[in-house]
Amino acid sequence: MSEAKAAKRGLGRGLSALMADMDVTETTGSPNAKDRQVLPIEQITANPDQPRRSFDPDALQELAASLSQRGILQPLIVRPHPRDEGLYQIVAGERRWRAAQMAQLHEVPVIIRQMSDTEVLEVAIIENIQRADLNAIEEAASYRQLMDKFGHTQERLAEALNKSRSHIANLLRLLNLPDGVQDMVKDGKISAGHARALITAPNAAQLARKVAEKGLSVRETEEMVRKLGQTESAAKPMRGAPEKDADTRALEGDLSAQLKMRVQINHARQDGGQMVITYRDLNQLDRLCQILCGS
Repeated sequence: MSEAKAAKRGLGRGLSALMADMDVTETTGSPNAKDRQVLPIEQITANPDQPRRSFDPDALQELAASLSQRGILQPLIVRPHPRDEGLYQIVAGERRWRAAQMAQLHEVPVIIRQMSDTEVLEVAIIENIQRADLNAIEEAASYRQLMDKFGHTQERLAEALNKSRSHIANLLRLLNLPDGVQDMVKDGKISAGHARALITAPNAAQLARKVAEKGLSVRETEEMVRKLGQTESAAKPMRGAPEKDADTRALEGDLSAQLKMRVQINHARQDGGQMVITYRDLNQLDRLCQILCGS
């Protein structure tokens, strides 16, 4: 099997199916037109494992009004119900199904797919990522689920979801923040940009509250974290360090020039030691991660 085919297969049939089906249009003769059917709305049931638990009533009412006038333009994706014969379970499109009921539609267009429980969960998570109202923490948690449960890499997710790898990497870093800071992002008290600036701060929760109270901009937050880092470094007592030999200094210079970041090599006893790489911003950190991962 070629490397390209192997990579595509590695995305999982659920992911590949969703990405194809979510692009279905109403144009007669489209590649997936033959797959579309119309089912009575009472034959369709929700997926109990759907990651999305809450639906904004006002947004549903607005969608229902639109469906009353135009109907459902994008088919739901369903599968035969695993236990109840004659019924179909929603794989993608529960929001449209709920709004269709509010609009008192009797039939809905669907695409029927044979999918396992694992594939349905995978598709449900990805559909969740497509939500316009998804906050940065929810989006990051969805990426983490796809990576942990299904083994997807950042590169494969970026390609399949048409997002940059740095976008996915930066969001995943938000999950390293304390729960209190993540909650502030979810509640809209601080932005994802503010949260990214706090990732390297040891007292992120305290600083996040300060950012929200004072209404600081992202740039002001970055500057505050930078100054605090300089203050803490200056406050640490200086310890006498042995003079580095010429070979070590030369190696530091070569690595710093290659990475375009400051590199320090500190020999400990005998053969052990530390190599410290200092990055200036998150873009440099992202580039360093790519180098270390060989991508």
